[in-house]
This record gives sequence, structure tokens and C-alpha cells, in this order.
Amino acid sequence: MSLERKDDHDHKGWMESRELTTLESIYLTTLLWLDKRLRIVDYLELLEDLYYKVNMQMPKSHTEQYNLDNKFWYWYPLYALGSFSTISYIVAAISGALLGFYYAPAAAASDGTATVAYESVQLIMGELNLGYLLRSIHRWSAQVMVAAVFLHMLRVYFTGAYKEPREVNWIIGIVLISLTLVFGYTGYLLPWSQLSYWAGQIGVEMALSIPLIGEWVAQLMFGGFTLSQSTLQRMYILHVFFLPFITTAIIAVHIGIVWMQGIAEPH
Repeated sequence: MSLERKDDHDHKGWMESRELTTLESIYLTTLLWLDKRLRIVDYLELLEDLYYKVNMQMPKSHTEQYNLDNKFWYWYPLYALGSFSTISYIVAAISGALLGFYYAPAAAASDGTATVAYESVQLIMGELNLGYLLRSIHRWSAQVMVAAVFLHMLRVYFTGAYKEPREVNWIIGIVLISLTLVFGYTGYLLPWSQLSYWAGQIGVEMALSIPLIGEWVAQLMFGGFTLSQSTLQRMYILHVFFLPFITTAIIAVHIGIVWMQGIAEPH
């Protein structure tokens, strides 16, 4: 008596009866192998069932309500801002990871004038092959992301896309634009130049101005009431470790909700 699980659907026979390419055969074989062990198809069916149940409860869009053949073609550039900001984030993440191979988050002076962090940025800009291009791509993608997220929020507000039942995603969007600004601020401090130093000092003063908890916030975020190695280390950890994982997870949730609810057209 064989203890091997019976294939009720005869997947192997079905594959043999089809004229499949090598790539298709490898894909289906891998999927079947994983499905026998992790029940992937069952979970996909659950997600599909959940998707249709949620979408059946969504209010009809203008296109569905009035049977329009053309979905307001003049809105399309504005509706691409969410994807544009996501692409900018991916470009910034990849270029930032490459820059991390050459950047040193150290505020100590190496020759009595410039800090190690500043010199590592100078090395990237002046000596590294295509380093100037890499840093420029990172900087411009970050700036494009800030602009795209801001314009995306404006589009959502002025087209009424924040209203029920999409108010949760609106709140998530507010969190994302806040994280985007924190991303920009922490990255601005990493070169540890004069501009970075005084931007950091402004941040310390702003933290100290918070009633009751100002000193605690300054100690936590900047490592004290004046800028030091602790400040640079905190900014680096936030920019490279905490923010990317948190932002990526929230973006995934944000896009997942849009996928379930559908795109909100102008109301």
C-alpha cells in the first residue's frame, strides 16, 4: 500500500497532454511541487474570494454608473502619480543601497578639517567611477518622490477619493507622506556638511520646542542637545534600516487596499 498522496486531478497527465514549452513546464512543475507542500492554490483561492466579496460592496464608479466608454482620459496623468512615486522610491532604494557600499557614517575628523562622512561623499562624487551619476540619481529620485507623493495627495483630496470607503487608505497615505519627509531629512544630514550640520541643529531646536517631552525627543532622535557622532549614527540607522522596512510594508498595504477597492474616479 502506497502512502504517497493521490493526485486527484492527474496534473502530470494533464501536462503531458499539452504542448508546453520548456519554460511553461518548469513553471507548472515548480508550482505543483510548492502547492503539495504549502497549499499555495488554496490560499490564492481564498484571496480571490476575498477580493470579489470586497469589490461587490464597493460603490459604482462614474464609468460603471453611466456606462461611459471612455474613462475620463484627461485624468490619467494625475492617476499615474501613485505609481510614479512608487517607482521613484524603488530607484532611490536601489541607488541608496549602492551608495552604502562607499559611505562611512563617522563624524570624526580624519585630517583635522573634514569629517570621515563628508570625505566618503567626496570620494563618491570625485573618485568613484560614475559615483557622481549614482548620487545624482539617488538625490533626484528622492526629490521626485517627495513631489509625486505631494501631488498624489492633492489629487486624492480634490477628486474626493479620500471619502468612504477609502478613508483608511487616506490615513495610510498621510503616514506615507510623513515618512517620505523623514526620509528626506535623515538623508540630508548624512553628508555631514555645513548644510547638514545646521539642518540638524534646526531639528534639535524643533525637538526641544515640543512641550513636556521636548528634551526626551531630542535625546532619542539626536542623541543629545548638540550634534555629535550619536546624531549621525541615529540618522544613518533611521535612513538605512528602520525607514525602508517600515515604508515598504506600508506601501504594500496601501497598494493592496487600492487593488481590493479599485481606483476611485472623480466624484
